[in-house]
Amino acid sequence: MPTTTALPPSVLISEVGPRDGLQSVSRTMPTAAKLAWIDALHGAGLREIEVCSFVPAKLLPQMADAAEVVRHALGKPGLTVMALVPNLRGAEAALAAGVHKLTLPVSASAAHSLANVRKTREQMIEEIRNIAALRDERAPGVKIEAGISTAFGCTIQGAVAEDDVIWMAEQAIAAGADESGLSDTTGMANPAQVQRLFKRLRAALGEHAGAAHMHNTRGLGLANCLAAYEAGVRTFDASQGGLGGCPYAPGASGNVVTEDLVFMFESMGVDTGVDLGRLAAGRAALANGLPGEPLYGMTPEAGLTKGFVYANGRRPATERLLAPLAP
Repeated sequence: MPTTTALPPSVLISEVGPRDGLQSVSRTMPTAAKLAWIDALHGAGLREIEVCSFVPAKLLPQMADAAEVVRHALGKPGLTVMALVPNLRGAEAALAAGVHKLTLPVSASAAHSLANVRKTREQMIEEIRNIAALRDERAPGVKIEAGISTAFGCTIQGAVAEDDVIWMAEQAIAAGADESGLSDTTGMANPAQVQRLFKRLRAALGEHAGAAHMHNTRGLGLANCLAAYEAGVRTFDASQGGLGGCPYAPGASGNVVTEDLVFMFESMGVDTGVDLGRLAAGRAALANGLPGEPLYGMTPEAGLTKGFVYANGRRPATERLLAPLAP
């Protein structure tokens, strides 16, 4: 009987919960619990995880164990290990730890840039240039992604000109970033805006156009992801349980829920490579590590639809996704 080779996922779901999610809650998840959560996420089929950020522990005690978390994640086969770095010092630590990919927050809003990283937009472009030079010297295989924050609006300055967004992305690539995506940091985006701006980004950057990072602040997270997909985006950030936010974007609640995003794409026949049943184990690990923390998501509560089939034709072992958490 002939053997078949599994096709690569049609979209890449990049899990950002262990960084974006955990640094947005007041409590600190124990290191052992973080490692168990990352194990479960990897076991569900997620192949790109932003596991931490390299920032001073006094500013974000939730990330004090960043190097240990990276060391553990590097042992997971086929996993791209990402870390957020806001500056050159963070990049030095992340490269020393051995990450595969650096993500940098570069704001299209001048006001948000000063509030978030205490640098002007132009200074952040220079920071990318310095980090790229360091990468080229020490670890040329490491990728750099410049996520354009507040691409769809800012809670401090209000509207952000689309020309500014595209200009920042172009400057980031020229400074040495490998890709640049767009982030709805403040949860202000709408689908028409998302589709229009991602089309402009892809026209400007070509193969260097990066991921869609959407928040669900006003319930439009999945709609915005679909709009980005229709504009040609194939990498999407998401956070299990919808954890996440930005301290300098008041009222901007969590990221798109990983479970709901995977269900949407798989229901459409778009392969994600993620197993929703096994993803429930990740949700259980997250709940165990942060007992009492609110977790969001419609799919985990409702379960899979009757007769649900994955895009690759595989049938799920069970339609119940919250069974591991049931009393």
